Amino acid sequence: MKGYIQIYTGNGKGKTTAALGLALRATGAGKKVFFAQFLKRQIYSEIKALQQYIPLIEIRQYGSNYFIYNKPTQTDINSAKKGFQEITDTIFSGKYNVIVLDEANIAIFYNFFSVQELIEILKQKPEETEIIITGRYAVPELVEIADLVTEMKEIKHYYNKGIKARLGIEY
Repeated sequence: MKGYIQIYTGNGKGKTTAALGLALRATGAGKKVFFAQFLKRQIYSEIKALQQYIPLIEIRQYGSNYFIYNKPTQTDINSAKKGFQEITDTIFSGKYNVIVLDEANIAIFYNFFSVQELIEILKQKPEETEIIITGRYAVPELVEIADLVTEMKEIKHYYNKGIKARLGIEY
C-alpha cells in the first residue's frame, strides 16, 4: 500500500489530536507507528495513555521546554536538531508504517531545521510509509508536496475567555 504525506495545520485546536486519531486507527489495523513530538517534553495525558495502553505506538519527544510564551533556548534548538536526525533514520529504517512529525511545522518556523531538509527526506521516504506532519504555519513548499492538507481554523475558543487548558481535554 502506498504511503502518503499528510499535513494538519492552522490556528485551530485539534492538529495533534487528529494525528493521534490516525495513529490509533493505524494500530487497530496492525500497523506500527512512530510518533515524534518536536518542541514538547511534558508528559501530557495522551503520552500516558499511549505508554500504558498502546505499545504499538512508539513516542519520542524532542524538546526541553514549552516555549509558547518565551523564546526558544539553545537546548530547544539542539533537541529539535537531534530529533530531526533521529526521525530521518527512523523514516529510512522501514520499521514503521506511519510516522507522525508532531509540531514539525513549528520547528521549521523557528528554523530548528529547514523545510528543504525535510522535503529532501520526504522525497526519498520509503514508498509505503505514511508521514503525518502537524503544527501551525505550514510553509507553501511543504503544502505543495503533501498529498493531503487539512487546516484547522479557530472560529471560537473558550481560551479567549480566560479558560485555562484542562487535564484530559487540552493536555
